[in-house]
Amino acid sequence: MEPSGREHMVVAVKGTFNIPAPGREPELAEQQIPLVEADTFTGEPGNSAPVYEADYPLSKPRCDVLLLGSAYVPAGEPAERIQVGLRVGPITKTFHVVGDRLWQVGNAIAPGRLIQPFERLSITYDRAFGGADNFHSDPSKHSAYMRNPIGRGYHAKLDDLLVDGTPMPNTEEIERPVVAPDGNYQPMSFGPVGRGWAPRLKYAGTYDQDWLDDVFPFLPKDFRQDYFQAAPADQQMPYPVGGEEVFLLNLTPEGRTGFRLPRVEVPIVFFRNKGDRAQTMGVIDTILLEPDKGTFALTWRASVPLRKNVFEIAQVLAGHMPRGWWRARELGKDYYPSLAELSRARKREAEAKKAEA
Repeated sequence: MEPSGREHMVVAVKGTFNIPAPGREPELAEQQIPLVEADTFTGEPGNSAPVYEADYPLSKPRCDVLLLGSAYVPAGEPAERIQVGLRVGPITKTFHVVGDRLWQVGNAIAPGRLIQPFERLSITYDRAFGGADNFHSDPSKHSAYMRNPIGRGYHAKLDDLLVDGTPMPNTEEIERPVVAPDGNYQPMSFGPVGRGWAPRLKYAGTYDQDWLDDVFPFLPKDFRQDYFQAAPADQQMPYPVGGEEVFLLNLTPEGRTGFRLPRVEVPIVFFRNKGDRAQTMGVIDTILLEPDKGTFALTWRASVPLRKNVFEIAQVLAGHMPRGWWRARELGKDYYPSLAELSRARKREAEAKKAEA
């Protein structure tokens, strides 16, 4: 729904591909990831990192590039710190992944010298800088780091007893390491940003008494479509067309992995009840990389504004169909791509009638 209250029919098409071996092209995976109906999290919703976000926003002004995975130490030798990197088309993002460590109190509060070496470490916003400072016994002195309220390492109250021995983040910027619990650091991860976190909340609009009195249940007039972007700002790019280079650094056991996005056109046709139709091309507005699974997914999206309600759309076609399909539709007949498919369809019909009897 637009802020004006006008409704749209949205079509999302997702394709899952295998990350190819060097020199090969991506191929469709045998098991396709289904469209996501509701947001999922690493733990308790709202108190843990988002994993998959629902696939049905109205639109995204740009393409989200998301990665769910782990940092791998080259050659499998345990290390205290490594650099990971992601490049897709025009965007590049790198940061450090650090083993488990704690804040330590000495002459001052500082990162502890003891760092737990690792061979593989999961990358999520749960492990990035941020979190809630709820260590004080007085709830009025609690606060949260709204750029990432579910992270670790953040303290607004620098009481030695409250900070000493608490976890530090496992990720940090390369040029700006985390050295102070009350610092203003960029949380580093590749996954979705929470809907209520500061980077997205500024686009959600104003929900005040005027909105309750005059606008509810519609979106506020100052709502922006940028709110639907799940990726952090440095992981958003123009809609890809296929062929863009993808490069992963220390995000797979191989250390370096590269390939190009496939070129796949997804035309989408909306057939109206009155006989006319609207045709458009789906745009890729979400790239989801899952190196631990050896797959990535592309989501194409298109929408059409409705004149009255959803029932005015009789049928939606996503993808290319042969001439026989179009002819069968014009004649009001069913289309079967082969005699074998026709035979299977009639067998299913016969079995259904037998079951009803």
